[in-house]
Amino acid sequence: MSNIRVLCVENHPEYMGALKYMLEAAGYEVMAATTGGQALRLLTDLHVDGVLLEYDLPDATGSAVRAQMKRIKPDIPVLLFAGIGSQTPFLLRFFDSYLRNSERPEVVFDDLDS
Repeated sequence: MSNIRVLCVENHPEYMGALKYMLEAAGYEVMAATTGGQALRLLTDLHVDGVLLEYDLPDATGSAVRAQMKRIKPDIPVLLFAGIGSQTPFLLRFFDSYLRNSERPEVVFDDLDS
């Protein structure tokens, strides 16, 4: 089991369940948040290695939350997404590769080609 902790921010429970399942299956510890405010509190209070952030949140846009996150912890990777769909497995694969290879970004694209 990985010791990489991901903050997953999604306000639709059915989507959160699917994302959490996929991330945990990939070996991540997942913390869930359903609002931008909740996500910012978790990011401030806990160790987080990466953030998967829904763009359309009930209390703020994902881009506004991302900007605040980058002020709090500038080195944490934050990947914005808009909804769940056929692109989701690729998005998660990219996120996974980036988190596991953040010191060598060129490897990320090699992983996606395989």
